[in-house]
Amino acid sequence: MSSSATTGTGQKTEGPVARVAYIVSRFPKVTETFVLFEILAVRRQGIDVELYPLWHEKAEVVHPEAVDLVRHAHFGPLLSADVIRRSVSMLVRRPRRVLGALATIVTENIGSANHLIGGLATFGRALQMADDFERRGIEHVHAHFANHPTTVAFVVHRVTGIPYSFTAHAFDIHVDQHMLATKIAEAAFVVPIAENHLELLGDVTGGAFGDKLRVIHCGVDTSVFQPLDETTPRSRAHALEILQVGSLTPLKGHAVLIDACRALVDDGVDVHARIVGDGPLRTDIANRIRSSGLEGRIELLGALDRSAIARLHHDVDVLVAPSVPTKAGKREGIPVVLMEAMASGLPVIASRLSGIPELVVDGVTGVLVPAGDPSAVAVALRRLADDPGMGRAWGRAGRARVIESFDLERNAARLAACFRDTIAARQLLDLGRRADVSVRDAGTAPSPVATSSGIGPVTRDPS
Repeated sequence: MSSSATTGTGQKTEGPVARVAYIVSRFPKVTETFVLFEILAVRRQGIDVELYPLWHEKAEVVHPEAVDLVRHAHFGPLLSADVIRRSVSMLVRRPRRVLGALATIVTENIGSANHLIGGLATFGRALQMADDFERRGIEHVHAHFANHPTTVAFVVHRVTGIPYSFTAHAFDIHVDQHMLATKIAEAAFVVPIAENHLELLGDVTGGAFGDKLRVIHCGVDTSVFQPLDETTPRSRAHALEILQVGSLTPLKGHAVLIDACRALVDDGVDVHARIVGDGPLRTDIANRIRSSGLEGRIELLGALDRSAIARLHHDVDVLVAPSVPTKAGKREGIPVVLMEAMASGLPVIASRLSGIPELVVDGVTGVLVPAGDPSAVAVALRRLADDPGMGRAWGRAGRARVIESFDLERNAARLAACFRDTIAARQLLDLGRRADVSVRDAGTAPSPVATSSGIGPVTRDPS
């Protein structure tokens, strides 16, 4: 390994280059900007990242920054001649490890069709990755989402001994917790994206392994998302311009915003809303807009890339994220769209749900409302329409809040440090084992050797 690396910004980072493989579900996924930009930021910290998606997402809109990652990502089918060949080879070489990992997946996922089928379907690909990681000298594996990607990372670890970690977001730990305790137990460390997740993860593990938890919020690039100069004149066709960004799914609560806009119009407030995103509810949302008589006031813009959304922030007065829990138990973690809007100097209105209050300070950076309450959203929007100066003050406070605890570069540096610490601890342990073998062969007693995982107590983002 080299002793230093040059980051994407041209900065020099000292120390050996750590080789880390990222396992993700689908890539490139326009709604999961946090994965894309985290990888790029971690690379700027001098980490050599190899990307291994489980599925190649075919999307109409792709962030320009993802193009190079897509070009060099290690895509592959779940079943192929190479998967079979390398799986058989790994089984022959390490039968107990392979069969042990398979047995754990089967026994611990009984009762969860999603996790069991997913674990079996990706098992061969996991063995292929395990072989590839050893050939490439991968020193650590990091998975995004606690479900299928972390199952693959777990298999790789069981078969090769390469340490792994994973980022836990929201639905991946709230909806189905099969095998989650084992994944935490065998991980080098775990990254919940919200303080709100700590209690749940503690309950799952019976209070054990708290020393492995690293609360690191997702972050946004505050150099990309910046406020418009307040002295710049803005042309407004309507009294209040509203923005909602998110996939068109039940989780995002689009009906709540539509109903709130209807109530405001009925009260004589001149509002206009733009909804960015695409998804399975597009037709239903369009029909609801039409039936509410708001076709001229609410636009569906479809999916947009990051730069387009950053520009759109300068044309609106407020971002609304009226998230609601779904019947299946899905819920938000901390939506990145809120961070992006706040970094751009926008006030925000969001549901008091999950980890959202860790970002949005009620009455300081925006308004927190009960989930699924259109009247509360309407009241908050009316306040902003009546007092634009208050909205600007909330926007300034929101940007300061993001810079303090949700800055992409700062949080990526913390994650990169966790990778390096884990790799260094494993190298120290390996050195100790080799020294122990040497002294035993020489017939003398071994010296004490540190065997710590290098993972300290629970740490949190400053807030």
